[in-house]
Amino acid sequence: MRLTETAAIVTGGASGLGHATARALAGHGAQVFALDLAAAVEVAPVVDSMTYVEADVTEAGQLAAAVNQATGCGMPLRTAVNCAGVTAFAPILSDAGHHDLALFRRVVEVNLIGTFNLMVLAAEAIASTEPLPDNTRGVLINTASIGAFDGVSGTTAYSASKSGVAALTLPSARDLASHGIRVMAIAPGLFDTPMFGMGQATDEIRAAAGATVPLPKRLGHPEEFAQLVIDIVDRDYLNGEVIRFDGGLRLG
Repeated sequence: MRLTETAAIVTGGASGLGHATARALAGHGAQVFALDLAAAVEVAPVVDSMTYVEADVTEAGQLAAAVNQATGCGMPLRTAVNCAGVTAFAPILSDAGHHDLALFRRVVEVNLIGTFNLMVLAAEAIASTEPLPDNTRGVLINTASIGAFDGVSGTTAYSASKSGVAALTLPSARDLASHGIRVMAIAPGLFDTPMFGMGQATDEIRAAAGATVPLPKRLGHPEEFAQLVIDIVDRDYLNGEVIRFDGGLRLG
């Protein structure tokens, strides 16, 4: 599927994986609507063919307004990428007490329900567009995590939410096939983004983490994630699959 003269939506588009993805989509000819919280949008760099939209993925009304903005740009919406997410570290039981239920709910609300929110709204918009060859109309790409499969201690909320994102992939692809919409997910490993190490990682911590990756022994670059998104958009036969993108890393 070609991106030229189409619209695309990216959540979490003001930083990290989302920003790299939005820039890549814009660079390949799409008119990109990068959704993020107001604080992130205020400091995001200006990029040609990108429009920042203040939207909280947990607020269905804000997402609906953003999708309407994208569909009103005069180009068909063909691509939606869910990159917005939060992380948390909290053991179920610790000396400080038990896992806070509100924290668990918040992580699931953003990572899983927020993803599903955009999927539904974007799918409805994409389904109304004219079909392309092979009766395809567009693609939804979600961000899972290797934590969905190799969750480590203290990440129950995050791992549960990302497992849910991974589990959405196949049934959603089957649901939307008759509408010409593909559904894919990427499960990234350790990537050098502002969220890595919950924003507290030093250069030494980054280097040590990168050394645990079998090959190449480094953290992933957001631009590599973005390129995989472009590859998925371009290859119509990719559908209903979760791609681990982690350099062969398996968390202990």
